[in-house]
Amino acid sequence: MTESQRKKYKVGFVSLGCAKNLCDTEVMLHHIMEAGYNITPEETEADAVIINTCAFIESAKKESIDSILDIAWLKEHGKLRAIVVTGCLAQRYREQVLEELPEVDAILGVGGIHKIVEALDASLEDAGKKKSKYCCLDANDSAALGGDRVITTGEVSAYIKIAEGCNNRCTYCAIPSIRGPLRSRTVEDIVEEAKNLDSMGIKELVVIAQDTTVYGKDIYGEYSLPRLLRAITDNTSIPWIRILYCYPDKITDELIAEMRDNDRIVHYIDLPVQHISDRVLKAMNRHGDSACIKDAVRRLREAMPDIVIRTTAIVGFPGETEEDFEELCSFVKETKFERFGAFPYSREENTPAAELAGQIDEQTKQDRYDIIMKCQNRVSAEYNEALLGSTVRVLCEGFDPVSEAFFGRTYRDAAEIDGKVWFTAKKKPAPGDFLDVRITDTMDYDLVGEAL
Repeated sequence: MTESQRKKYKVGFVSLGCAKNLCDTEVMLHHIMEAGYNITPEETEADAVIINTCAFIESAKKESIDSILDIAWLKEHGKLRAIVVTGCLAQRYREQVLEELPEVDAILGVGGIHKIVEALDASLEDAGKKKSKYCCLDANDSAALGGDRVITTGEVSAYIKIAEGCNNRCTYCAIPSIRGPLRSRTVEDIVEEAKNLDSMGIKELVVIAQDTTVYGKDIYGEYSLPRLLRAITDNTSIPWIRILYCYPDKITDELIAEMRDNDRIVHYIDLPVQHISDRVLKAMNRHGDSACIKDAVRRLREAMPDIVIRTTAIVGFPGETEEDFEELCSFVKETKFERFGAFPYSREENTPAAELAGQIDEQTKQDRYDIIMKCQNRVSAEYNEALLGSTVRVLCEGFDPVSEAFFGRTYRDAAEIDGKVWFTAKKKPAPGDFLDVRITDTMDYDLVGEAL
């Protein structure tokens, strides 16, 4: 299909799942715009819709399938001609997608995102004809990393994916079988992308991977995240650099020192612990025991007393006893994580944990989730209440006409994960401005204040 022919078509996007998936969506957006296709935010106006799916846990699979079926309705009742399914669901369940969802015209696995234009061309050219479906399931460990993107997260914040895949092999997780082994991008490649984002005026760069702390081990022979962070700050002027998805057993003294001494790395870290019972951690095949987790938390807080540690835990893992769960609750109460989220265990096929004895019923998992989140709600309320009357630095993100207030975030809050600061201002700030805001009230997870 020629570029002029593509200009006749409008393409819609649905991006599901994590920020790492969103980066893939942004790469595909760039490819199809460069090829001449028009992008529309309205699915009802689209000639083709690309659905970038997630299949990490059962609820994500259900959301992905429901999204495909919702879009498929437009084939019968709208102008839609083609549906392209990409991402983890396409990679993990390609046969089922092809056989059970006849509305789908093309599938691309996680290694095929750079062939999105080819898939769209084939789907639209053959729309309405009897044809074989376009299918690209190239080996996910041979796909090109990175690439030009269309930033969809606004003018303030952007993600940068520094590696693909994972070698950790946690027993509950399907990601290694979907995304493949660890593959790091080079420092030079990442820095070049960071420089481009800096030139766009991005104020916050969020560093992500399946496991950011293992970055560089495959290509440089050692953990290289501190080296990468120095290179980014040396070559850009982006004020805030935030690190997500760090593993406790790989929190090196060098990484802590870089976070402490580099004033553009915000004192915030996402540190998923998943549990604290050594017995459960071993069954999960987590690298590092309870002592390792507690030591990582201690060293981070000693080096940076103002650090915000976000973590997650899985409740109801096979074989988790009441004693194991009580140990986890006690740990959460005592450690007082500034940010915490829990998930009931999801039994994923073709993972080792799915075959473990001692599977726990759904009601017990839900009960344990409710209990541990009540523990954390008290911690979160105390943390926010301690900020009453203080002045905090806020990165403005915009204005909400419904609440008639500006909103933004402190370094304590990651976009789309944590809370916001809602504030009034006598002088209208622009998105990307930094302001001092005095906190006057608190909500469940948000703060309320007035700009000084």
